[in-house]
Amino acid sequence: MLQKFFSENYNLELTFFGILFAFGATVAATAVFKGLLPRDAGREYAVDGKLSAGKPRGAGIIFVPVFAVSAFLFSPMKPEIAIYMILTLICMMTGYLDDASDTPWGEYKKGFLDLCVAALAAVTFIRYNTNVIRLVFLDMELTVPPVLFVILAVILIWGSVNVTNCADGVDGLSGTLTIITLMTIYTVNRVLETGEDFSYLILLFCVCILGYLWYNAAPSKLMMGDAGSRSMGLIIALAVLKTGSPLLYIPAAFVLIMDGGLGLVKVFLLRFLKIRILKHVRTPLHDHVRKVWNWSNTQTVFRFAIIQIILSAALVYGAGR
Repeated sequence: MLQKFFSENYNLELTFFGILFAFGATVAATAVFKGLLPRDAGREYAVDGKLSAGKPRGAGIIFVPVFAVSAFLFSPMKPEIAIYMILTLICMMTGYLDDASDTPWGEYKKGFLDLCVAALAAVTFIRYNTNVIRLVFLDMELTVPPVLFVILAVILIWGSVNVTNCADGVDGLSGTLTIITLMTIYTVNRVLETGEDFSYLILLFCVCILGYLWYNAAPSKLMMGDAGSRSMGLIIALAVLKTGSPLLYIPAAFVLIMDGGLGLVKVFLLRFLKIRILKHVRTPLHDHVRKVWNWSNTQTVFRFAIIQIILSAALVYGAGR
């Protein structure tokens, strides 16, 4: 870590340079390596899915390693954080192998791999952190038995990974929503004075996503694929756990949850309980608003982002009271 070579007087300058490095390295690496990425075949059932045919996909395999390198160089690398970096890279790689496969991996295979990552992340968290949950708006704390805490953490992480993955489907949408969600969590950390060892990582990850969005803004030149979306979901879950108030995930990622989560609930109820709900609602929601309400891609991104920003502003204000 470069911090070892500088005195504390240079920490501010070093962290500032780290942010610039993360963005610049992402943009440069994407320009160099995007031609090596697998090409999208177009999604038959997605709105405008065929327009994606031929575009490079799996860009997460570029910006996620840049994030990991930036974190190693410019952030204190404690054992806990190092494990999270490894799990993020594993999440990225499983997603990329699916992106690059001629035959898409089955839902159960991907779900099981996500579950393994979620379990390892949850066990790591409880090893280095408390099992006390802070209920911010009730101004109280709740001690959860460690085993139950791990189970709930696994559910949160697994859900976040898959919800974020399902929300990926419109140029710039999932990346923009992830940045808003992460910056909301970052601001809450500053207000509550929590998650100090993860706050700078949030900034690094956000600027790496911005480097990706440089190419993904509509009309996109490449797509992140599962390699990026699954990694984003993992980082979101870890970030909210580090606040000590994991229930804040609901308002901080509300639009991601509604966009990607409704489809998961719909499929689960139909497949396992034979319950049909939302028969007239296309999922993910970004397909519904474009197909049924005739929103353009740009309108979808901006309006979804606006909704989340409003919710995030209310969350941050409430957390600071």
